[in-house]
Amino acid sequence: MSAFQMMRAARILPASAPLFRGVSALARPVVALNADMSLSSKSKGQQSLTEPLSKRNAGVSVLGCAITMVAVGGCAQGIGQLFAALVVGMARNPSMKEDLFTYTLIGMGFLEFLAIVVIMMAGLLLYSE
Repeated sequence: MSAFQMMRAARILPASAPLFRGVSALARPVVALNADMSLSSKSKGQQSLTEPLSKRNAGVSVLGCAITMVAVGGCAQGIGQLFAALVVGMARNPSMKEDLFTYTLIGMGFLEFLAIVVIMMAGLLLYSE
């Protein structure tokens, strides 16, 4: 039993759904009559460049935004590891305290810049059409 037949048996797919659509079925042009009885031809699934988009895929943009926001958690984890390494380094060599703190602040600046870029990218993905 094929996967499509199992889905039909489980009533996930309707019985009228075709088992296989080849490439020729997707590329077949559709001919329709306009209001002035002239023929217009369009392929299935293709839009003209001058037509506005029929729907906004808001779910995809929210999903993309959520995936990019995972990187902000990575930046926060990096800052935590950076300060943990500062504490360990100061415990091992207290005389290098000023130098280690300077390097830690430089590393934190890089991580904050990365977090800002990620937040901007998430906003771009969220509010793009």
